[in-house]
Amino acid sequence: MRWGDDVAIVGLGHTEFSTDSGRSELQLAVEAVTAALREAEIRPADVDGLATYSIDYNAEVDVFESIGGRDLKFFSRVDYGGGAACAPLQQAAMAIKTGVAEVVVCYRAMNERSNYRFGAGSNPAGGRSSARSIGWLHTSLGMRTPAAGLGMAMRRYMHLYGATSEDFGRIAVTARKHAATNPLARFYGRPITMDDYMASRMIADPFRLYDCCQESDGAVAVVVTSAERARDLPSTPVFVRAAAQGICDHQGVMWNFYRDDISWASESALVARQLYEQSGLAPADIDAAILYDHFGPTVLQSLEAYGFCGRGEAKDFIKDGAIEVGGRLPVNTNGGQVGEAYIHGMNGVAEAIRQLRGVAANQVAGAKNVLVTAGLGVPTSGAILGV
Repeated sequence: MRWGDDVAIVGLGHTEFSTDSGRSELQLAVEAVTAALREAEIRPADVDGLATYSIDYNAEVDVFESIGGRDLKFFSRVDYGGGAACAPLQQAAMAIKTGVAEVVVCYRAMNERSNYRFGAGSNPAGGRSSARSIGWLHTSLGMRTPAAGLGMAMRRYMHLYGATSEDFGRIAVTARKHAATNPLARFYGRPITMDDYMASRMIADPFRLYDCCQESDGAVAVVVTSAERARDLPSTPVFVRAAAQGICDHQGVMWNFYRDDISWASESALVARQLYEQSGLAPADIDAAILYDHFGPTVLQSLEAYGFCGRGEAKDFIKDGAIEVGGRLPVNTNGGQVGEAYIHGMNGVAEAIRQLRGVAANQVAGAKNVLVTAGLGVPTSGAILGV
């Protein structure tokens, strides 16, 4: 089914991105939501839907009360953390298309550096962080962190396709190049070289320090409504041309060790098929891509899963500046989560909106369609936004 341009993003708000926000996650959420509503020139009393994703510790009742909401008719929270980064857009679009809600705010707020740290590892025994309920087995073998779990998949990828640390380094260097010219980025003005990358310490083989996303404090919110209503609002509307989720092929959560090929992101390929079918677009129609980079090297898997090149070909695709601004497919033009901040993927949605409005720090000339993806290696989601 084709989605068309029935649903539009009309407001974008965010806080600064830091390592110590100095305020609660609820305050961060309210600041971002209020800024997004102000930009859209929509009253808090008109908001009748909220959508976010798991590991957001702000209860909907608190966010809604704090912004001055009146009647909330729709609220949705999607599981699997960063894998759900684009799913709130899908939830909002479905609610608006079916008449359940008229104005839905999608948000994410976190003090992931100053309050808690995902990268510190956890014991998933008995929890949903292990889709097969055997997290105890992974942790007993040392698989306590996302880096360890996805690192094994990337090591297999290197074995199968001949990818090298230098290939991974190209992604990190490009991300930091984009971040260096983005005033919002934590690493603004701080590019790195390939020598810097190769000298950085190993975190979980084959991931080096500069492969790993940041741990950040901050919040991002977007306001979603009907295209009809958007026509009367001041901001440039950005249309949700497609949004999808995916679980498949012996899906785990970071630890997909039961697949026939642990190097292939099946869940991302499933989302890709839906996005292109819903939008009527093809990979060649995408002007820029914001690819979830909890670990930079996984950008290679995303390029392949979303159809920009064949399996095992991404290492060649990214050579010669192909993923830089001005290349054939600019990727993570804000610096991504490696270079800008780690707001669990929601800052990637924000960058796509800026690109389509023509106001990004590293603007892609004439951008009309931007792909945004959520985390791979987990149940995931994605969206195509356009103007």
